[in-house]
Amino acid sequence: MASSDLRKTIDQWLEWDQCRKTRAEIEALDQAGDWKKLNELLLTRLAFGTAGLRGKMRAGFNGMNDLVIAQTAQGLSTYMAEQFSDNDRKIGGIVFGYDGRHNSKRFAELSANIFIRAGFKVYLYRRLVATPLVPYTIRHFNCLGGVMVTASHNPKDDNGYKVYWNNGAQIITPHDKNIQKTILSNLVPREGTWDTANLYEHELLMDPKEAIVDYVYKLRATVPQAVIDVNSQSNLRLVYSAMHGVGYPFINDTFAAIKLKPVIAVEEQRDADPEFPTVVFPNPEEGKSALELSIKKADSTGCTIILANDPDADRLALATKNTNTGKWKVYSGNEIGALLGWWAIHLYQQSNSEASLSNCYMLASTVSSKILKAFAQKHGFHFIETLTGFKWMGNESDELMKNGKTVLFAFEEAIGFMFSTNVLDKDGVSAACHLASMACYLEAKEKITFDEKLENIYKEYGFHYNISSYYFCYEPPVIKKIFEHLRNFKGEPKTYPFSILDGKYKIKHIRDLTNGVDTSQPNGKAILPVSASSQMITFTFENGLVITLRTSGTEPKIKYYAEMCAQPDQRDFDVLINTTNEMVSAIVQEFLQPNDNNLTPKAD
Repeated sequence: MASSDLRKTIDQWLEWDQCRKTRAEIEALDQAGDWKKLNELLLTRLAFGTAGLRGKMRAGFNGMNDLVIAQTAQGLSTYMAEQFSDNDRKIGGIVFGYDGRHNSKRFAELSANIFIRAGFKVYLYRRLVATPLVPYTIRHFNCLGGVMVTASHNPKDDNGYKVYWNNGAQIITPHDKNIQKTILSNLVPREGTWDTANLYEHELLMDPKEAIVDYVYKLRATVPQAVIDVNSQSNLRLVYSAMHGVGYPFINDTFAAIKLKPVIAVEEQRDADPEFPTVVFPNPEEGKSALELSIKKADSTGCTIILANDPDADRLALATKNTNTGKWKVYSGNEIGALLGWWAIHLYQQSNSEASLSNCYMLASTVSSKILKAFAQKHGFHFIETLTGFKWMGNESDELMKNGKTVLFAFEEAIGFMFSTNVLDKDGVSAACHLASMACYLEAKEKITFDEKLENIYKEYGFHYNISSYYFCYEPPVIKKIFEHLRNFKGEPKTYPFSILDGKYKIKHIRDLTNGVDTSQPNGKAILPVSASSQMITFTFENGLVITLRTSGTEPKIKYYAEMCAQPDQRDFDVLINTTNEMVSAIVQEFLQPNDNNLTPKAD
């Protein structure tokens, strides 16, 4: 028999939900007496955070469905009404975009309807859009915020609700917590919530299509005419995969605008398909397993460069073929970040030959490569490290711009790149345009490949070698024990390890963003935001190795990100690689103790 709390929640769901499919799911489970499943679906609520919502499309308060979306839109609209005036709501309004997943359009329309009934002007796209278009549109129309309905590269059964604020960046604290509270205070569906029949005829509903045209125009403006001239004279063709997502039309239009040759699309993955039939995970980060069809297409057409967006086109993958060996290399996000960072400096200097870079900034997340820091030290601009996620880099960039600074580039190792400040979020379309233009330039002017350019970068700025992986740990107390052991290494609080391999490699600095320790700072306190609810410790070694150990916010994982940051005069790359491998192996064994703690390694 169902508990009284569960019985009440089942009845509440059936009273509120007007979707036949999800009502039928709950009714069937109720009739079957599957209380365990009903507990999972109804007594835990999908939490709203800085990433908005993301979860499996299914019935219940713990899923992505019509009722949960309606409740979220009611909470968000109420919160925004408290933050902005009635006049702002009618003039500024809000943007909604959606990808090609099941229910994405439905969720956007439901939300638009709720906001209109709350007195907001609503810009609702009539077509599938790339995620970067939503933050771009917010700034184009001076909107109060925006929502992109997407689960990015998640499995096909998932969907998400990504929220941006009026600066065009993703929301950060305290907005997330305040929105969650307001959602919980506005759970009862309002009158007219489900009535979307005349949505497209409402005077407050606008089509933001002009923003797409402007996006292409503004992207073109980030490419100097000299580079466009090189593009127009190049015969370079690239293979492109949209990974069954929305990217292809935007890649097509932007490549044409900067005079690049049209991409050779992987036909099976070119158009949006919510079933993602050719890939297990629609995520180009998965490497060659996700790029099998792209590699096949490139081999059959004689192409040596592959670009691939994830399904919502905010990330970008790169692969190249070594014409001597015939082998394909899939680049890491850190390697692409090094290439695009160099390109951003090159373009700025080309367009501002007399200007100093002293007012310029680049940003990267704390678990990403420090190669931009090496660029900054040599060229005299500023480098800022942020917490993981583009919500931090986007908001930091906004603050810099308000203070008259120039932000050239930002990236994170998870193949996310922000080239210019047209979009204050990762943008796989603009990144593709710039990587393709860079390929044309390198071929025409320097007669080298991406791999050769990367080697030249390392020779000039110092070799940066990265290793990142993770272990599964399904017991939260064990995770806490591991990190607390590192904080109490000598049996006393805040006594951390000082070396590995019996003193062979000594630790120079420690930063603990769980408790606010940073021994590199004069006062010993961290500059980056501190969160006691997550685990994150960074060790910087005297020989240049930096490694961050952290927990995942969404999965039962302990992740590690290691990088050897060498000096330009350290040219023996093989020795540096071997040293890094030796150190990372020792750190994993000594600090994580995977055997003693029953940790499960990442599958190869």
